[in-house]
Amino acid sequence: MAVKPSKADKKIAYDAKLCQLLDEYTQILIAAADNVGSNQLQNIRKGLRGDSVVLMGKNTMMKRSVRMHAEKTGNQAFLNLIPLLQGNVGLIFTKGDLKEVSEEVAKYKVGAPARVGLVAPIDVVVPPGNTGLDPSQTSFFQVLNIPTKINKGTVEIITPVELIKKGEKVGSSEAALLAKLGIRPFSYGLVVLSVYDNGSVFSPEVLDLTEEDLIEKFATGVSMVTALSLAISYPTLAAAPHMFINAYKNVLSVAVATEYSFPQADKVKEYLADPSKFAVAVAAVATDAGAAPAAAAAAAEEKKPEPEEESDDDMGFSLFD
Repeated sequence: MAVKPSKADKKIAYDAKLCQLLDEYTQILIAAADNVGSNQLQNIRKGLRGDSVVLMGKNTMMKRSVRMHAEKTGNQAFLNLIPLLQGNVGLIFTKGDLKEVSEEVAKYKVGAPARVGLVAPIDVVVPPGNTGLDPSQTSFFQVLNIPTKINKGTVEIITPVELIKKGEKVGSSEAALLAKLGIRPFSYGLVVLSVYDNGSVFSPEVLDLTEEDLIEKFATGVSMVTALSLAISYPTLAAAPHMFINAYKNVLSVAVATEYSFPQADKVKEYLADPSKFAVAVAAVATDAGAAPAAAAAAAEEKKPEPEEESDDDMGFSLFD
């Protein structure tokens, strides 16, 4: 007969397992496990099997193990996990892609009925249509101010009704009505709250960023640095081209307003002295721009193969037959 391990033995084994996972994995997803059943959690473990491990436990025990392991190894980065261990949470250790693992976890959600006293995670809207209930059940709808009518001996809801708002507690009448209609409005599963990666902690929303989003944010940052540099006249790599152009404009303005000149300003002064030259230059550019497509079309026409002439033999008879 196997000896049942004591609570102390279980704590020692749990501590050893958590420390082993901390040494083996550098990426951890902290996920909320509210209203997640044991069978559902087992399915999640099966789905992540291979490159990920799900570990649940009491927060006090996890905090103690993390703190002692950080002191033992000297890796203070583990201490960043302690503030995240709040509420009913679990740890998902993984070596795979964080975004893919997060998406895989989100697949394992199951529908759940609205129980009395439960805080609604989403808005619950009852759709219009035939409920299949007999007219004696109209009292439920009247209590909840849901407009109905009797159609072919059954109760029919006329318009969609927002029965429960997000954040509100489910009442007994709402729960009874949803149960009668067979509506399971809520779905529960592991919800990733935070991401730990080599000591860094960030929101799971970061995992949804694409390369385009990063480029856009980087471009926004560069433009802000450029604007600030120009405003305070502080040279930076981003503002340098604009500073050179502005300086050139200032020097050119001085040259135009005075007798001082330099080669680049001579041409501008020439145009200002005789504006008709500028019109000629613009016309020449427009002509060149229009000539380019025409030349390309002519070149393409020349490359077309000429149609071959049909001989008498190709026509299937001879003039001498």
